[in-house]
Amino acid sequence: MLPSLSSCNPHLLLAQSLNFGLILSTAFMLWKGLSLVSNSPSPIVVVLSGSMEPAFWRGDLLVLWNRDMGNWAGTGAVVVYNVVGKSIPIVHRIMRRHATGGAKPKISLLTKGDNNPADDVELYANGQFYLDREMEVIGSVIGYVPYVGYITILLSEYPMLKTAMLGLMGLVVVMQRE
Repeated sequence: MLPSLSSCNPHLLLAQSLNFGLILSTAFMLWKGLSLVSNSPSPIVVVLSGSMEPAFWRGDLLVLWNRDMGNWAGTGAVVVYNVVGKSIPIVHRIMRRHATGGAKPKISLLTKGDNNPADDVELYANGQFYLDREMEVIGSVIGYVPYVGYITILLSEYPMLKTAMLGLMGLVVVMQRE
């Protein structure tokens, strides 16, 4: 395989490498475009645990929306939020919603996983009893695709699989002679 790679035309090798870079940058631009449209830093997330079963199962791909949620993201809505000090977003249902203030009220949320016995106060930052809607909520779930995200789970649980897959993709693009 190496003699085949070294006998390649340098212009063809450069063109294939640029093609691979174009594919990666297109995927990145699509992600950023979705982020702008949905007003969410992560417009698509994968369910990583069984805390929301039977509503969502491990590996489900969730589509999020974070625009004009003031009126419709009430009790019973499923939201994705980040907690200070934790890097993985949490997908849980709103159990209570409080609004305080005047024209632009501050919205506080209490969440709970459908499959959990207690609310999420233990998951929040130390001394925190509610989520701040503006600061911690990434978005509300507006749709999902079952089990499609399981690929992401496998790639994160088995890093060698991720390395092998990326290497294989790069090799295919470079070796393709079209």
